[in-house]
Amino acid sequence: MEMKQPVTEATVTIPWRQRVGNQRDWVWRGWQTRYTYLRSLQPDSSTPLILLHGFGASIGHWRHNLTELAQNHTVYALDLLGFGASEKAVAPYGTPFWAEQVYEFWRTFIGQPVVLVGNSIGSVVCLTVAARYPEMVKGLVLINLPDSSVLESPVWVQRTIAAVAVGAQPVIGLAKRVFTSPLVFNPLFRVIRSAPFVRLWAKQAYSNSEALTEELLEILSGPAFDRGASAALRAMVAAKAKPGADYRAKTILPQLQVPMLLLWGQEDRMVPPKLARLFVRCNPNLTLVEIEKAGHCPHDECPEQVNRIVLDWLAELETARETQLLQGSGNVPR
Repeated sequence: MEMKQPVTEATVTIPWRQRVGNQRDWVWRGWQTRYTYLRSLQPDSSTPLILLHGFGASIGHWRHNLTELAQNHTVYALDLLGFGASEKAVAPYGTPFWAEQVYEFWRTFIGQPVVLVGNSIGSVVCLTVAARYPEMVKGLVLINLPDSSVLESPVWVQRTIAAVAVGAQPVIGLAKRVFTSPLVFNPLFRVIRSAPFVRLWAKQAYSNSEALTEELLEILSGPAFDRGASAALRAMVAAKAKPGADYRAKTILPQLQVPMLLLWGQEDRMVPPKLARLFVRCNPNLTLVEIEKAGHCPHDECPEQVNRIVLDWLAELETARETQLLQGSGNVPR
């Protein structure tokens, strides 16, 4: 089958803000957050989707996916707190924190089981939501998964690393405090949000240079100029993991009993593609599809291909559910 070329500025004339659905603000725990939605053209029986972006991205990163996915499903996309058009707050950031935002959004606006779709750190948030709030999750679509917990290493290596980590904690803590002090961090932040740096970072995330449009760079860099952006990023860097529950993929994946689809760009330079096959070993419900000529963000780099894969997988999910219902009622066609 002949594959179409990636979507570029030459093929898109409508501004991205007009291609991401009906944007709204929602106040969560006193913070202003942004979300968008598109109602499905299909009956209400189809499963809703919630789309969660990666680190440094936003609702705009789904501009090539929302309309296509909404042909068969009502689709929601969130700007996680601290990103996109959501407030740049000083908050206790981390995947459990963002999972709480997703859950409370779902409870407020949806209230029926959904399929979560995540890219990069959004995938980690999806896993955390599935582990903490299983009643809201019918399935997961993970577009790469930045979690190294599945890497296999000898026991003696693990023990050595653990011992070194304990001894290095005071030094690491001091270095983090120095790095996140405003005198050091704020000048560095001005470099991080500059156009040359954002373009350099995007080049690492994308395999195809044609996808690095001015529109994409605006989506990635614009929120960094919002009020409080520097303080919010400092809070993310300085955040400490809370003791207690283990939200690593190696721990969560074997416990999940919902269907899962894992998409991975074969030219991902940010998270090694070899990790994908290790994740598959953790759960037989996880289906892996590798995307050729794609990097860390295949949903944006190869949207038509990714949209079709996701829609086909969702259709199979719906068919399986309908079959189970028929079998349960005894009305299976002969």
